[in-house]
Amino acid sequence: MSVDTDTRSQASKERPPRAPIWWSNAIFFVSMHVMAIIGVYYYPIWLVPRKTIALCILSWQLASFGITIGYHRLWSHRSFVARRPLRAVLAVMGALGFQGSIKWWCLRHRLHHRFTDDPIHDPYAATRGLWYAHLGWIFRKPRYERIPLVDKDDLEADPIVRLQHQFYIPVAVFFGLVAPTLIAKAWDDALGGYIYGGILARILIWHCTFMINSLAHWEGLQPYTDEVTARGNLVGEDQSFWYDGPILALFTSGEGNHNYHAFPHDFRNGPCAKDWDPSKWIIWALHQFTPLVTRVRRAREEDISRARRWMTYVHGLGKDHLPHEWETLDDDAFFQAVAEVENESQSGRIGQLPETELETWDLTRLESYVQNERRIIILIDGWLVDVTRYMSEHPGGPALLGQHSFKPLLGADPADIKSDLPKDAGWAFNGGMNNHTRTARARMRTLRIARYVP
Repeated sequence: MSVDTDTRSQASKERPPRAPIWWSNAIFFVSMHVMAIIGVYYYPIWLVPRKTIALCILSWQLASFGITIGYHRLWSHRSFVARRPLRAVLAVMGALGFQGSIKWWCLRHRLHHRFTDDPIHDPYAATRGLWYAHLGWIFRKPRYERIPLVDKDDLEADPIVRLQHQFYIPVAVFFGLVAPTLIAKAWDDALGGYIYGGILARILIWHCTFMINSLAHWEGLQPYTDEVTARGNLVGEDQSFWYDGPILALFTSGEGNHNYHAFPHDFRNGPCAKDWDPSKWIIWALHQFTPLVTRVRRAREEDISRARRWMTYVHGLGKDHLPHEWETLDDDAFFQAVAEVENESQSGRIGQLPETELETWDLTRLESYVQNERRIIILIDGWLVDVTRYMSEHPGGPALLGQHSFKPLLGADPADIKSDLPKDAGWAFNGGMNNHTRTARARMRTLRIARYVP
């Protein structure tokens, strides 16, 4: 399964103007590769001491886990809570990846999740081609118009993030190039430490990370969602290409099960026992046996199950035959509806399910509910959605929900406060600020409490 032809043609039509070349980035990136080739040529690997090879692997893997556990799951998606000593270690490990500071990396990754596959707003959109998604985006310096929409308050409030951002270059250069050289000097192989433990290890972490942006969005399985190009690898089924199997998952510290893109706030990239995900195992062990990880976040099992059931049926019947109302059904109702459609589809009729009947509220009732019950309500497409208990679960953070919540003005005349009446956040929910997944839309519907009528 690959990015379909319609998606590619649509992407080409919407392709943004070519951004200016990022000369400093391009020169550094190319120079590192040239130095690696020259170094390996004049100092071939069969002449390198085993200790130096071990140093190269260690330096590469420390950087890999710094990116997957730190940059990605901790800071980008807030999937677990870590104490300051662990955050400091992960900040140094992430700097080994030579992929920018935590703040720089996370803002662009959050933008990627908000507008996945959008050829204009996704920094490394797979719809712009395999080459661009892998490393083409590195050579350009576009202006991301929607990056101000990305929440960054938590990043700016973290002293570790601020410190690493301020001193990123010296930290990255010292631990990524100088330290391996000094360590290998202990066994009289400073040159090997610089070439293999420094330069080559940086090349490895670059391309292993970039494979997630490219290959993991290009080929593989989609057990959770087909709304984006993200695909899963090493999830127990037969694969078509070498990079769909254990190679990709092993090289990316467990990020190979990338179709779990549908649940970014989960600390697990692979929720099943058979999913290869060492990053998940490390986070779990730190949570269970140390005080360094105080909380982990998991997607609800019913959401995971619903997503898998939906995709199973999509593959069996075909997406065009599925009513959207099915997304909020429980197990019994879902399979009953499936059975009805399977019977009716023989005659070309597809059953439609009635919309859930809820009360109709006016402004007075809404104000009273918010004030007396101390609830947080958002208006989405005419529906009042109670997000009070969902605030801590929201992948985009509670602050974003708070910005769109209703603020009661008891005692005021509605005719005089039209500008302060509930503002419908449907535009934001439906793509203005985030391209919400099928699972997110289903969850939103379960939180509706009433229809709002001004």
